[in-house]
Amino acid sequence: MNSYQEAQLDALGDSTRRAIVNQLLTGPMPVGKLAERFPISRPAISQHLRVLKEAGLVLDEASGTRRLYGLNPRAFASLREYFDEFWNQALAAFKSTVEGPQPGEEE
Repeated sequence: MNSYQEAQLDALGDSTRRAIVNQLLTGPMPVGKLAERFPISRPAISQHLRVLKEAGLVLDEASGTRRLYGLNPRAFASLREYFDEFWNQALAAFKSTVEGPQPGEEE
């Protein structure tokens, strides 16, 4: 795991940030619209978005007088690579355990 992926996983360690990411799956949104969907203040949502942005998980762009926040596909591709590697190693270990030593192999 590289430090970029570690920062991403740290950012997603908070349930509110995971919920924000889930909301952004439908497309980019301004802070105000996101805040309407949570029982926390708009400034608190902004703080969570800042953490997600610093981790590279969300991008923002100006749209008139407001900023739209959306998911960064490259960041999620990086996380996918990490989990694919983890999953492949776990499956290989599971296969090795289930199959046990093969005839002619030492234990």
